Amino acid sequence: MNSSFIVYKHSRLAYRKYGEGKKIVLLFHGFGQDNKAFQSWADAWQREYTLYSFDLFFHGESTWLSSEPVEKKDWTQIITTFIHQEQVSEFEVVGFSLGGKFALATVEALPQKVKRIVLLAADGIKPNFWYRLATYPYLMRVFFKSLILHPGRFHRVTKLLRALHLVDKGVIRFAESQMDTEEKRKRVYDSWVGFRHLNFDIKTIANVIIKNKIDITILVGKYDKIVSANDMTPMLKRVAHCTFHILETGHNGVVEKALEFLRVKNT
Repeated sequence: MNSSFIVYKHSRLAYRKYGEGKKIVLLFHGFGQDNKAFQSWADAWQREYTLYSFDLFFHGESTWLSSEPVEKKDWTQIITTFIHQEQVSEFEVVGFSLGGKFALATVEALPQKVKRIVLLAADGIKPNFWYRLATYPYLMRVFFKSLILHPGRFHRVTKLLRALHLVDKGVIRFAESQMDTEEKRKRVYDSWVGFRHLNFDIKTIANVIIKNKIDITILVGKYDKIVSANDMTPMLKRVAHCTFHILETGHNGVVEKALEFLRVKNT
């Protein structure tokens, strides 16, 4: 199956279409993945849904060539172009991990068109201290980039973090798995720095969800060391109609376990 593209400022956002169902769902994967992360969802839902699974920028076939980070106004123009290109009137949105930022940005940009949002161990709800430290101060971005260019420095930092018990060992192992090649390290840097302006005031987002009567489901993994149930608190305490469930899995198993949960819930 071939990819389609949204071209924007010499960059492009790639996506693939699955199924021919009447309901529309937009799917945004996690870090280090591509549109195939939701292949099992496409297989299960292709009769009921038409699914559009995106490659985030710096992943798959998507590119972001600007030296400036992705801004919310950029995403508004991109997703508006998409709905016109595909003639979509209303849709559901699913975001896993890093893809949660794009799911939330879509709700913020086009709340009147979103029927439901499903957040799977989603980034963007609770600010991440280490992410902000690495990407916001200019000097820290320079230091962060040096870890990409000189992997030995990165390993010395993780060794120090282990020794001082500043970060959970599971988080360190995850970071090491995403930084073990030059290509992966560059993607980490590009994504963290390139998406650093996609931040959200959860009170505002919650009010938008309530005002537009958007159904919301939040699912997390019980053994997830990257995104915990506590990280969802800012949204849960503001949206009373939110469906929340803890899945018996770690971070990498959330997408598959979420499909099982949603299939049972929808029957």
